[in-house]
Amino acid sequence: MTVKTKSVFVCTECGAQASKWSGQCPGCSSWNTLVETVAVSDSNRSTRFQGLASTASSQSLDTVAVDGASRFSTGLVELDRVLGGGMVMGSVVLIGGDPGIGKSTLLIQALTAISQDAKVLYVTGEESAQQVALRAQRLGVKGARVQLLAENHIETILSCAAAEQPQVVVIDSIQAVFTELLQSAPGSVAQVRESAAQLVRFAKRSNTGLFLVGHVTKEGTLAGPRILEHMVDTVLYFEGDSSSQFRIIRAIKNRFGAVNEIGVFAMTETGLRVVNNPSAMLVSKQGDAVPGTVVLATQEGTRPLLVEVQALVDQSHVANPRRVSVGLDQNRLGMLLAVLHRHAGVATYDQDVFINVAGGVRITETAADLAIVAATMSSLTDRPAGRDLVVFGEIGLAGEVRPVQRGQDRIREAAKLGFKRVLIPAANRPKNVDVGIEVIAVKRVAEVLEILKQ
Repeated sequence: MTVKTKSVFVCTECGAQASKWSGQCPGCSSWNTLVETVAVSDSNRSTRFQGLASTASSQSLDTVAVDGASRFSTGLVELDRVLGGGMVMGSVVLIGGDPGIGKSTLLIQALTAISQDAKVLYVTGEESAQQVALRAQRLGVKGARVQLLAENHIETILSCAAAEQPQVVVIDSIQAVFTELLQSAPGSVAQVRESAAQLVRFAKRSNTGLFLVGHVTKEGTLAGPRILEHMVDTVLYFEGDSSSQFRIIRAIKNRFGAVNEIGVFAMTETGLRVVNNPSAMLVSKQGDAVPGTVVLATQEGTRPLLVEVQALVDQSHVANPRRVSVGLDQNRLGMLLAVLHRHAGVATYDQDVFINVAGGVRITETAADLAIVAATMSSLTDRPAGRDLVVFGEIGLAGEVRPVQRGQDRIREAAKLGFKRVLIPAANRPKNVDVGIEVIAVKRVAEVLEILKQ
């Protein structure tokens, strides 16, 4: 006779428990804070803790054996780069992204390559086996060695994985699976948390590499409880503009590699193609130089990357001029325009200012400040900055141009792609090093306007 597992509703604010859900917590009177979870009886809890107490023992940190993490290639160089050199056995990777961005395509291509040397299992909870097979056929991949399971019941999935013992498992997606321990619908906070916990335990105990596909909300964050990102070893975001062929996979968390590392892909009719030199793809060298376009040397993880920053400054016909930024922080744009007015005498209070990063790339570092200012000045004065110029540097509120990290790596990347000049902070000037490019160093934001007039 099996005993049915009970569930309770716990308040995320005060921890109070209730036997059924209600809009208001009976303990702290907070609204919409009750979340369903599995109830653990006192007898089971005490038995479990007694068992742990009788077998657990501590050890000195110096005596812990540290072996190199066993990695294997996913077959995609850019994905290996973001993972820190390849997939680590026993690690759990969460991949999130907008619908249709290419998450399933990426994993099918990776599994096909991995299956040449390891046993893999692809679990789809949203599509049928025929739909997955049609996608593989459209991509032109040979998936004869890829085991496919169309199931969303977590206990059945784990039973199948335990029987077949694959080395890599893909769950597509974590919001589609459910556990019978809970009565809530798939995708709810409790279901996502409990299902992910069971999968993580299985991966750690069996030393299985696990990929979890996650949905994102309309705000761009991963759907489900925040604890989901804490439970896994690596969190990847798959980004890209639907109107652009480029796709960027970015590491937000990585216990086995560097964070903020990126991999660049191009979406084609036959799937995702690795872009080995993204700077050459993102920077256009065709046509004459136009006002408002500046090439920025940014740093993504360990890789220098050249992108185009475009600005359009136009007369405003409304009381509050527009400040629009795509791919950059809009609040920082407003701050830079204020610095430009105060320390360079360039007023834009009656102008609409639009800033865009070409190629759908999102820039978060402050090294883009100098490029934003240079592009804005170029558009405002209708003077092209020149296609042979690369810019990077941070701007402070006092109008000073501050240095950024890895300045020489950015300069070398610009020289490698054939650029002739680079506009940088004075503190980033190379010392007694021939970088093969003309270096223009500035200390104040007002100097940028004088250089653009030349």
